Amino acid sequence: MKPCWANYLLWLIITLAGIGAMLSACGQKGNLYLPDESESREQEQK
Repeated sequence: MKPCWANYLLWLIITLAGIGAMLSACGQKGNLYLPDESESREQEQK
């Protein structure tokens, strides 16, 4: 049985959405934790 064009389109959309999700995560920067309040207060005082 030959798959129809809609099946190929569905897999193309799923693939592009997955690649887009992976690429959108590239370049995310910043702390992976919340800094302590005492450290932030010391930095503000300096």
